[in-house]
Amino acid sequence: MNILIGQRLKELRREKKETQVQVAAAIGVTEQYYQKLEYGENLPGIENTWKLADHFKVSMDYLAGRTDER
Repeated sequence: MNILIGQRLKELRREKKETQVQVAAAIGVTEQYYQKLEYGENLPGIENTWKLADHFKVSMDYLAGRTDER
């Protein structure tokens, strides 16, 4: 699951043409924390999952891999 979330985050970030630094700042976390999410080393907590879903305008289920519908 960690790897799927990371892959989706990376894909969404690239689609928006943002850097990891920009996404981290947008959701209020450190660049290192965000990098670990993309690399599948960490799972985001519920609050950060909400922030990421809002930032990328997708559902939390999409980020978690429960659906392919954004």
